[in-house]
Amino acid sequence: MKNTLITLLAIPCLARGIFAQGTSIVPAGDTVRHLSIDSDTSFHPIDLQRAIELAQANAPTAVQARGQARVANAEVRQAYAAFLPNATITAGQTQQTGSRIGPTGTIVPFTPPHPWSYSTGLRASLRVLDGGQRFFAISQSKADVNSAEANDIAQQFNLALQVKTQYYAILAARESEVAAQAQLEQAQADMRAASARVRAGAATLSDSLRTVIEVGNARLALLTAQNNLRIASAALTRLVASPYLVTAATSDTLEQPLTAVDSAALAQLAQQGPAVALANAALTSARAAVRTAKSVYWPTLDLTFSRGGSGYAPYGTSVDDTRLYPYVNTFSFALSYPLFNNYQREFQLTQARVAQTNADATLRDARLAAQQNLTQQLASLRAAQERIQIQQASVASAEEDLRVQQQRYALGASTLLDLLTSQTTLNQQRAALIQARQDYRIARAQIEAIIGRDLQ
Repeated sequence: MKNTLITLLAIPCLARGIFAQGTSIVPAGDTVRHLSIDSDTSFHPIDLQRAIELAQANAPTAVQARGQARVANAEVRQAYAAFLPNATITAGQTQQTGSRIGPTGTIVPFTPPHPWSYSTGLRASLRVLDGGQRFFAISQSKADVNSAEANDIAQQFNLALQVKTQYYAILAARESEVAAQAQLEQAQADMRAASARVRAGAATLSDSLRTVIEVGNARLALLTAQNNLRIASAALTRLVASPYLVTAATSDTLEQPLTAVDSAALAQLAQQGPAVALANAALTSARAAVRTAKSVYWPTLDLTFSRGGSGYAPYGTSVDDTRLYPYVNTFSFALSYPLFNNYQREFQLTQARVAQTNADATLRDARLAAQQNLTQQLASLRAAQERIQIQQASVASAEEDLRVQQQRYALGASTLLDLLTSQTTLNQQRAALIQARQDYRIARAQIEAIIGRDLQ
């Protein structure tokens, strides 16, 4: 009986030694490493503004948006170039041999005066009238430029939102890591106190075993926070397209000040935000496309000039009578109007009008969506502000309650269950405070993406 009691009393002491050394209970030959991202030199700190700039410069969506703007500007130049004439230069050289059918219907050998014949030509054409189609094409291409630029701006703020989301996730994970470290230190202190009371015979073995579980849960919370920190850092690295792993700068882990916002001013800015501007530019482009589709109902007038020659002289270099090279000049006007083209004009016009109707509905929905999202994010922002203040008071209250319970447990005036309950309450209040700060940051980022500018 005496040996059994000694063995039971040795269990909490052994558990205390195991967790104090920073190891885990694993099979023989296995090891467990607990690494913090701050000690991992492969992660390089980066400030938020620099991360946003890199993402806006390197992200595929940003590159595609800039490419779309370049194509739209090229379309404008092409639309203006339609007022210039088309010009084509041709040159050819031919050698003919063999037989031909003669005047009498018999096959006779073909004997040209020279083995080679030559031809040159110049042709230029200009469309004089087209029902205003070229003017409408210019208007449509300019509207496409505005749409592409609005899309570029929208992509920039969308990328800024993505970067901020991952950046703030790093901050939340880092705060969770600090809270988990404090939880682990407190759990280890509880285990030492429980082990001392068990050895003194003032507590049962279950108290010591409960603290072992408490330390294990604290270590698991610490590992979870560190893993979340690495995952968010890896996601941020992909967004900024960095050749090396990056993470949030330590100086950016400070709590953001709670600033007041003007709901009326934000509502006006939201109606001019990137999403609304993009939908408005798309509607302008669709209206220009309708005018372009209507222009095909007008006749077209083309002016054409051509000059060409053919003969046996090498491209007109000889004036020998046996090697003539005559030139022909042609100047013509051509008026055309398709009476019926298999319903193509009507189909194109219907398509353009439907696209305009869709663009108008999209613009209306974009304005309503901006209003809805702004209202939702403002509510989330205000709720997060209140939660932060409440949780700060809750954390302070839970810390004081834990301090009292620690003193009572040390004096034997309370049970370990009361102490662990206070510790659990403190952990929950810390986690709720971290989540409230995270919700506040995300709500601010969402509002900035909606209005297209940073909140001061």
